Amino acid sequence: MVSNETIGTEKIEVEARTERLRRIWQGVSIVFASRIATIGLVIVLFWVFVAIFAPYLTPYTPLEQDWKAPNQGPSIAHILGTDELGRDLWSRLIYGARIVLVVMPISEKFWIPGGTAIWGVSIALLVGTTLGLLGGFHGGWIDEIVMRLLDAMMAVPIILLYMIIMAALGASALNVVIAITIVGTPGIARLVRSLTLDIRTREYIRAAETRGENPWYIMFVEILPNARGPIIVDAMLRVGYAIFAMGTLGFLGLGIPPPSPDWGSMVAKGREFILAGSFWAALWPSLAIASLVVGLNLLADGLREESMRYQ
Repeated sequence: MVSNETIGTEKIEVEARTERLRRIWQGVSIVFASRIATIGLVIVLFWVFVAIFAPYLTPYTPLEQDWKAPNQGPSIAHILGTDELGRDLWSRLIYGARIVLVVMPISEKFWIPGGTAIWGVSIALLVGTTLGLLGGFHGGWIDEIVMRLLDAMMAVPIILLYMIIMAALGASALNVVIAITIVGTPGIARLVRSLTLDIRTREYIRAAETRGENPWYIMFVEILPNARGPIIVDAMLRVGYAIFAMGTLGFLGLGIPPPSPDWGSMVAKGREFILAGSFWAALWPSLAIASLVVGLNLLADGLREESMRYQ
């Protein structure tokens, strides 16, 4: 026979699982409640899909050269055309999306899950959130030291800061992640600090302090979950900024080194042949960068509008 205690435990587990599913559905429904967010989500999911299934969507590899067809326009054999070395532009485009969104190349033979832009923003989110919570919750000299250092970093123009970091570290995917992390951390920290300054005055924070809770518990269990909405929206925007920054660095020759199918370097190389009538090599990666950044911005703007509506 099943004891009443076992039945009660199973009931609690079912209720907890149901509550988690309800919260997930609420989050998803917010996206689909906004037409802007839905359009952005479709654009982002398209690039995620082609990035994941890139090997199955093209018969070519991004480095495979066809010397008989350099700088060719769209055709049956090459649906988006070829570059100056006869490499298929569609294959280079979707494998470039893999580098941005799905995998990060550490070396020629070693890759790790998670796109370069995703890793850069995620680490910046971790570091910036921690610094913002510390400064906003404790205040005093901790806040002054952290914020003044971050203010000094933010005083440098973003593109110049990217160039300084990449020139010092060298061109590689790992160094691009480091650059995105360094540039993105101050803005995230300031956002989290401002949210923390507001939330720490709430009654439930006072109750947690009265119970004698550890400051780390209060920051990461009481404050952070209640600040997650603006942080998530800001993170989506920052992924778009990171993708744009990757394109800019690749265009300047400071991003992921060739022959990697980096969208920015594809634009830089393709522009040399625009006046010769072969503008395809520069057009497609430019549209890819623009569409993905716009998609992320639409998704973030839609989420922000809907979340404000429910406040």
